[in-house]
Amino acid sequence: MTVTAIQLDRARQAAPQVYERMREQIIALALAPGTVLARNELMAQFGVSQTPIRDALLRLAEEGLVDIFPQHATVVSPIDLAAARQAHFLRRSVELEVVRTLARREDRSFVPRLYTLIARQRALVDAQDFEAFAETDQSLHRQLCEAAEVSGLWALIRSRSGHLDRLRRLHLPVPGKAQSILDDHARILDAIAAGDADAAQETLRRHLSGTLAQVDEIRAKFPDYVRG
Repeated sequence: MTVTAIQLDRARQAAPQVYERMREQIIALALAPGTVLARNELMAQFGVSQTPIRDALLRLAEEGLVDIFPQHATVVSPIDLAAARQAHFLRRSVELEVVRTLARREDRSFVPRLYTLIARQRALVDAQDFEAFAETDQSLHRQLCEAAEVSGLWALIRSRSGHLDRLRRLHLPVPGKAQSILDDHARILDAIAAGDADAAQETLRRHLSGTLAQVDEIRAKFPDYVRG
């Protein structure tokens, strides 16, 4: 693992920051499945003692993103398809209700803000900036949950979606995939703005299933990354 110094906010607790930074790197595949995480290198990278590193790794292990082998090594885990499918089930169940709720709500003051985010995504598709695109994708779905006043459920989804999110990152660079996501986002928001709950749910259901529908192709291309 290449060690690059990461500056933390010294006014905040170190362990949550280490966890967030490492989680971001794992989800973005900067720390790919199979990467060995040496604690001494992590301590040097983050400029912290062993305790914050240990606590961060334990949280990542709880999410199934790393495998800890006591007295041996800590390794970034493979993408677990069973866990990805469970996360998809959870996310679909919550977000179908979210878009239905928003489409039936009279107050749609949140809609212009989300159209602005979609415009940002369009620019990122043109620039082929998949990392930033993935971040705005998460932001859009989070803001839908916030608009429906169920932000706590988005936190639950996020904590369970590490394997699914990594699978989506592998799929995102496929030609046309990012554009397809963008088009779905626009259709979902158009349906919400028009008060058409059925159309919003139908598009969302298809939108969330795209990556799992291609899982055999993804697994064939990245056999060392995917388990199950």
